[in-house]
Amino acid sequence: MHILFSGVPALGHLLPLVPLARAAQAAGHDVALLTSGGMRDALAAELPTVPLLAAGPMPSALFAEVARRIPGSDPANRPEPADVAEFFAGTRVDLTVDDALREATAWSPDVVVADAVDLVGPLVAAALGIPYAVVAFGPEVPDAFRRPMTDLVLPRYTQRGLVPSPPLALLDPTPASLQAPGWTQHPVTVPFRSEPHSRPGERTPLAPFPATDRPRVLVTLGTVFGDAALLQTIIDGFHPDEADVLATVGVIGDHLADSEHVHFVPFRPMRELLDGVDVVVSAAGAGTVLAAASAGVPMVLLPQGADQFINAARAAEAGMAVVVDRAEAVGPAVHRMLAGSAHADAARRLRAEAEQRPSATDAISELVARVRRVATAEQG
Repeated sequence: MHILFSGVPALGHLLPLVPLARAAQAAGHDVALLTSGGMRDALAAELPTVPLLAAGPMPSALFAEVARRIPGSDPANRPEPADVAEFFAGTRVDLTVDDALREATAWSPDVVVADAVDLVGPLVAAALGIPYAVVAFGPEVPDAFRRPMTDLVLPRYTQRGLVPSPPLALLDPTPASLQAPGWTQHPVTVPFRSEPHSRPGERTPLAPFPATDRPRVLVTLGTVFGDAALLQTIIDGFHPDEADVLATVGVIGDHLADSEHVHFVPFRPMRELLDGVDVVVSAAGAGTVLAAASAGVPMVLLPQGADQFINAARAAEAGMAVVVDRAEAVGPAVHRMLAGSAHADAARRLRAEAEQRPSATDAISELVARVRRVATAEQG
């Protein structure tokens, strides 16, 4: 079967697709990835044998066009529903879908698997007359954001003489405890187990810390909201005798200097970073929150933008996280967390919950079975 994965050109949207793409390849299916060509180098280490079908510009160009269409908007840092909808359902669809249709038509998929806010993939599926599935990358997108995106993308279908259809499956790695109060599972949901991001093959080991009895704290602001001054302020909040700090520099660069109790590292898979960590400090990106939950590590969260405020609220309500609103508050929050056990206990409960979910291989198997049932019904 030809399975086309489609995603917004940012690691936070594409990395959740990686374990499913690997599982599909391992099961013998042909796999391709539809996203901006600007992601080619970043994804080469993740899916080295998966062809990338280049379609549309990178986020910087999309944000610039959103700002032109809606003066004063800033959907990354001030995520207002109308601005977010314009980014995902208006601007990105307009500037990407023609390339996407050309590339997808040539590759001829049997099903499209799109990230939760990739609205290009479902439109491509409608144009090709094939089913599609959606992959959640964290807690469910609130209706206040989902509805404006749906309203904005529907005219794009009409303009092309297409009729949108519901997804065949919602592949969801998020434990129920991280969903909003009152959440109910969608009838087409295919749950699977979230695991910390990893890469195949050999890896360069992290530089060892000196042997100490201090707790270890991972500080990671992700790949979008990295800021050297913010990172340094957070690190300065830890007394050298209180904790060993492993800090990712992300997009900041490699000019920050190690000290006896602080090690800086470039982008690394979360599975490697979480080894031996007692607390994670993060901006509450969905991938980091799910990774910490699946590893049973509590968090102190300093959300910066996008969906991070939603993710932080869900993690706090689940009991595994404390949310702070300024960098100077991180160190004291970590100190209080290390002095108690409630957040660590809640994180371990989240890990146990995640471990009960099916694997990515199981999810792909169920998706393929549904696609085949649809094909059989259409032939009959």
